Parts: sequence; C-alpha cells; structure tokens
Amino acid sequence: MNDFLRGFKDFALRGNVIDLAVGVVIGAAFGKIVSSLVSDIIMPPIGLLLGGIDFSDFFISLNGQQAATLAEAKAAGIPVIAYGSFLNAVVQFLIVAFAIYLVIKQINNLYPKKEAPVKPMRTCPFCKQDVDEEATRCPHCTSELAPEVKAS
Repeated sequence: MNDFLRGFKDFALRGNVIDLAVGVVIGAAFGKIVSSLVSDIIMPPIGLLLGGIDFSDFFISLNGQQAATLAEAKAAGIPVIAYGSFLNAVVQFLIVAFAIYLVIKQINNLYPKKEAPVKPMRTCPFCKQDVDEEATRCPHCTSELAPEVKAS
C-alpha cells in the first residue's frame, strides 16, 4: 500500500499534472468570462439590431403550453427545447475556439520549424524523374532500377 501512495504522490506532483490543473482552473475562469461576454455584451446589441429580441428566451414548447419567457416555461415545468440558449452556447464555443487557435498559433511561431530531411535522389534512366536513391523501382514509370554503385 505504501508503494501505491508513493506512486500516486509522484504522479500528482509531477510538473505536467500541476500544469494541467492550472490550465483547467484558468480555462474554467476564461469560460465564465466568455459566457458573460456573449450573453451580456455581444448578444444584446445583435438582438437590438434585429428588433429588440433576446436570444436566450427563444424556445419551443414540446407539449403545446405557452409561456412568455423561458424562465416562465421552466418555472411551470413545461418541457422545452431552448434553442436560444443553444445559440448563445455556440457563439461562446466559437469565441473560445478562436482564442485557443490564436494562442496555439502564437506558441507555434515561437518554436523553429523543423525542416524535413532532404533525401538523396537520382534520376530514373527511363522517364527522367527524380527517384529516391535507395529505390529499386521507379514510382513514376514502374521500371526496375539497378542498384546505384557508389564509388569508394
């Protein structure tokens, strides 16, 4: 049992796990900020431009009962499809995805790009296309190629 606890301690205190935990906490806080941004800043002007509508109150009653707002429908126990809340969630997702894209793009710019190793090539004597020096058959014309003799 002691080995089990020691192994768990080593795992939990490893740098990657702590970094992951910090990332999850910051991500949750960022999610709340984005949620507020969408519902409190982005969607109200869009709703105003579209005639003063509130997207979060868009819903479809599944049993035919009517309610003025989503809150009233939920309070009355009316089963609903709250597609306005879904639209807000989609906008939130797009904002988070775009922010993550920008961060990852910047991180990738910090690291130098790895160049693909250049393989030595030779020319196929039949079709005159470049072929890997170790190839035994041309991928272009499928001719058999004699092994290249290297001068020593």
